[in-house]
Amino acid sequence: MAEGLLRAMHGDMYEVYSAGVEATRVDPRAVDAMAEIGIDISGQRSKGIEELRGILFDLAVTVCDKAREACPVCSVGLRASATAPAAKECMHRNFEDPVSAGGSEVDQLNAFRRSRDEIREWIAQTFGL
Repeated sequence: MAEGLLRAMHGDMYEVYSAGVEATRVDPRAVDAMAEIGIDISGQRSKGIEELRGILFDLAVTVCDKAREACPVCSVGLRASATAPAAKECMHRNFEDPVSAGGSEVDQLNAFRRSRDEIREWIAQTFGL
């Protein structure tokens, strides 16, 4: 969701990549929550970190504590290598993972909506001009 939001809000200013702790498909509930605000992320996928090896990013952003702990990008210093990307600067903001929400289907979708809205507000405050 963060990748789709940043692309939609500031894609003219930032080149956005998204990688997960492990490569996975995008959760259908995230697709639904984003479609509600007119953003199609159905073609996105979480890339594994190995797909980004060799890239030196200006900024790497982690949006959950699990990703922060597992992210090798900020721990390798300023030199990207053949096996790992790197970043000049790292930023972290923890958002509750909506995947872990229990309850009914409506409750679960509401958790994705809350995360979407929190991330959107944070992006507006952090990356807007």
